[in-house]
Amino acid sequence: MIHLKQPIVLSVQCNNVASPLFATAAAASSQHRQASSASRRHRSHRISCGSTDEAAGVSTSVTAKERPLTVTAIISAEAPNSVYVSRGFDDIQDLFGKTLLLELVSSELDPRTGMEREKVKGFAHMTTKDGTYEAKMSVPASFGPVGAVLVENEHHREIFIKDIKLITGGDESSAITFDVGSWVHSKFDEPEPRVFFTLKSYLPSQTPPGIEALRKKELETLRGDGCGERKTHERVYDYDSYNDLGDPDRNIAHKRPVLGTKERPYPRRCRTGRPMTRFDPETEKRSSQVYVPRDEQFSDVKGRTFSATTLRSGLHAILPALAPLLNNTQHFSHFPAIDALYSDGIPLPVDSGASLNVINNVIPRVVQMIEDTTEHVLRFEVPQMLERDRFSWFRDEEFARQTLAGLNPLSIHLLTEFPIKSKLDPEVYGPPESALTKELLEKMMNGLMTVEEALENKRLFMLDYHDVFLPYVHKVRELPDTTLYGSRTVFFLTDEGTLMPLAIELARPQSPTKPQWKRAFTRGFDATESWLWKLAKAHVLTHDTGYHQLVSHWLRTHACVEPYIIATNRQLSRMHPVYRLLHPHFRYTMEINALAREALINADGIIEDAFWPGRYSIELSSVAYDAIWQFNTEALPEDLVSRGLAVRREDGELELTIKDYPYASDGLLIWNSIKQWASDYVNVYYNSDEDVTSDDELQAWWEEVRTKGHADKKDEPWWPVCDSKSNLVEILSVIMWVTSGHHAAVNFGQYHYAGYFPNRPTVVRKNIPVEENRDDEMKKFMARPEEVLLQSLPSQIQAITVMATLDILSSHSPDEEYMGEYAEPAWLAEPMVKAAFEKFSGRLKEVEGTIDERNNNPDNKNRCGAGIVPYELLKPFSDPGVTGRGIPNSISI
Repeated sequence: MIHLKQPIVLSVQCNNVASPLFATAAAASSQHRQASSASRRHRSHRISCGSTDEAAGVSTSVTAKERPLTVTAIISAEAPNSVYVSRGFDDIQDLFGKTLLLELVSSELDPRTGMEREKVKGFAHMTTKDGTYEAKMSVPASFGPVGAVLVENEHHREIFIKDIKLITGGDESSAITFDVGSWVHSKFDEPEPRVFFTLKSYLPSQTPPGIEALRKKELETLRGDGCGERKTHERVYDYDSYNDLGDPDRNIAHKRPVLGTKERPYPRRCRTGRPMTRFDPETEKRSSQVYVPRDEQFSDVKGRTFSATTLRSGLHAILPALAPLLNNTQHFSHFPAIDALYSDGIPLPVDSGASLNVINNVIPRVVQMIEDTTEHVLRFEVPQMLERDRFSWFRDEEFARQTLAGLNPLSIHLLTEFPIKSKLDPEVYGPPESALTKELLEKMMNGLMTVEEALENKRLFMLDYHDVFLPYVHKVRELPDTTLYGSRTVFFLTDEGTLMPLAIELARPQSPTKPQWKRAFTRGFDATESWLWKLAKAHVLTHDTGYHQLVSHWLRTHACVEPYIIATNRQLSRMHPVYRLLHPHFRYTMEINALAREALINADGIIEDAFWPGRYSIELSSVAYDAIWQFNTEALPEDLVSRGLAVRREDGELELTIKDYPYASDGLLIWNSIKQWASDYVNVYYNSDEDVTSDDELQAWWEEVRTKGHADKKDEPWWPVCDSKSNLVEILSVIMWVTSGHHAAVNFGQYHYAGYFPNRPTVVRKNIPVEENRDDEMKKFMARPEEVLLQSLPSQIQAITVMATLDILSSHSPDEEYMGEYAEPAWLAEPMVKAAFEKFSGRLKEVEGTIDERNNNPDNKNRCGAGIVPYELLKPFSDPGVTGRGIPNSISI
């Protein structure tokens, strides 16, 4: 079933009333160009009775005496419900019918003057129906079709308008609807009225002449002038670097480098214009509320179900209350103590009432009341993988399987060169040769084949966190209670289509005081080697967890998408078809990113507190952006090909290197559906490649994405050129995929897979004992290896912080909009687009069934088997909550 975002009349009955409000705007534009003196002399005009798309009606010419038409405007809104200083004055205004001033704008120019027609004005008053306002206006019969409505808010407080319906002669079946869905500022904040266009989409060259100037003026307003500090009511979109993560005025240790420079490349964020700090002129001052354009902010429903700020304040309030039981260096004494987090929980002190209320409002699944008492405990839901098999995290098979069907299936790649060598400067980091030798790998393959044969047959794969992390090893080791290695892990593809880990390499670069250290670890055939292998796996898992959160998730979705949003709002009119295609894919993302800068990725934020890179966390994502990010390989097929996980056959189709690769196989179903939908949509509005190249707004948009939004990479040769319909479809498909399928795959399984933190530790706090071979460490390891592992894993406070955070980040809001489920009113207003969307929606429903079949096929051993969590992260639809499935249109959390 396709859901409408706003109620909209899809068809009307034709009445014998001359109503210029229903003439198609395109026809009106044509009439203006073709109008003859005779038609003006006789005041002949075209009318049509048709659907609200203003394009499907049947036009007829009539000659009628000029007479005004009574038009009723019905405004659906959410009136302010809070008390504020000027509320009494606003209530009086409502009584006198002076709430909203509406101005109707004709799509036609006045044929006598060649200028815009005079606007028709009318005040809307509050009706007895809550949130509904009404205005009566007298419109000349020769006014022509309404192309836009201007709205001035007479209140002292902003108002949210859902839609505006214009009804002629009291016949509601003839209503035309303006889909607004926007906050309208008070005229006391900004005197310029808001403009809202019709549902019909126009390329710039097709814009009806009566609203051409408004189209350009609206874009100028949204671009702003780049000056001053932004105010909360504003809708200005502009670019800035990530210069607001630090807070040196509060603590000089919280100074952080600016990201988005030649030295530290990064995507751009939305400019706020706050002043600079006293201690660092390059760092922007932090504030309690971070500016985002007003229409990018959460709805009330979303605001109640997620707030990174409240989450952090809640944790900071409640964790000190647990101080008698926990401290930041205390490790879990045994694994049953970890299991108790999901069964017994941690009793909350009875005097933690205020803290309890804060955290209970944010993570209600976690704070629970003990039965038959008034006491509360901090008790977590059992993650799905632990519920199915509590020992799966310990096994090599699951360790390997999650590289294909876990939280971060985007890092594994085909090993194509041997011997393995580092590309870093050996003068700085030491000899480049890897400890993973031919002899070692062939031994671990049990003589099945040589390394050369395995390479030729595409049987060797690698997780490579060596060169990207090695430069930070010594820096991270200077931080308290954490450590780091560069790592490589090699896997073998078995005949069953599963991966088997062969060996892990951990490396420490040379330093002025110590030589380079590196060692290979294997599964081993004795107790000592087996425990060293488990410790080495823990290090690799923490590397993968950090890379997942900072690169696969934050960088490649949240950070890299924000420039697309800014450019779209600055360069594409609200009536541009590409704007209307992309708009649902940007919902809430800027607000989420602002909250992340406020409480998650900032200095001393949750990421720095609980993840191994600490203060270097976001700086590391800049290193990754510089090294690996390319727009063209954000397309799923190109990503798979670039990692050697797929090849393109002669017929253009992809063939997966690992047949049962759940992320890839399910992802391609979603990708192909998105691309077909984008292609069908583009074909409605662009007849030729020339239409693409001559679209000034589109070309300015794509130029700005490259040169401003991703300015540090603007000269890279891999940027696609927006010079054809096919290239435009590819560009749009990439953006739509990253905001939907890619983000869903790396986000909504976080609690299921990392809610049991030994499976995805965010930090390993101790070096592996054999690095230094100190007698005391080796003696302790030989006596109690399990205790050494527990002491290496996150502290109790780190674990609880991460688990509570992931519970929030993995959750779908009740107002989530899933891809293929909600149709934009403008799509429904164009019959060909409506039909294309219905096909797209139908394909996604078929994908649901295909994924279920794959998960129940025992031949697919990477997604079906004893205790295995079925791969559902790319199932399109979901209920609210933590479900491990569902693809929202946008990066909405």
